Amino acid sequence: MDVINREHCTPFVTKDGSIIRELLAHRNSSIGNQSLAEATVPPGVITQLHHHPTTEEIYYVLSGSGQMEIEGQKRQVGPGDAIAIPPGKSHRIHNNSTADLVFLCCCAPGYEHSDTVLVDS
Repeated sequence: MDVINREHCTPFVTKDGSIIRELLAHRNSSIGNQSLAEATVPPGVITQLHHHPTTEEIYYVLSGSGQMEIEGQKRQVGPGDAIAIPPGKSHRIHNNSTADLVFLCCCAPGYEHSDTVLVDS
């Protein structure tokens, strides 16, 4: 049985600039087809516009608020919002508040730097 506590996950920065704690993935558990991470975007920060050719993502906002952009469409998001990001769709999130924006990020297949393509904005 794999039970991973958030406090035992070392944070790292993804290619888009998010601070990530990978909670469950093939690197630390028996999970092989998806990943679950907690992402933190500090106040005033906007992640780099990017897309994933093969990975679909779901963001689920835990705390804070911000503006989600997918393929040029923008929407304010906050706690309780679930955001669907299909493969190949350029996206970024902007923390336009004064508190950390914290969300869960589910990826299928699991997150890999090699499946992140930065887009010039």
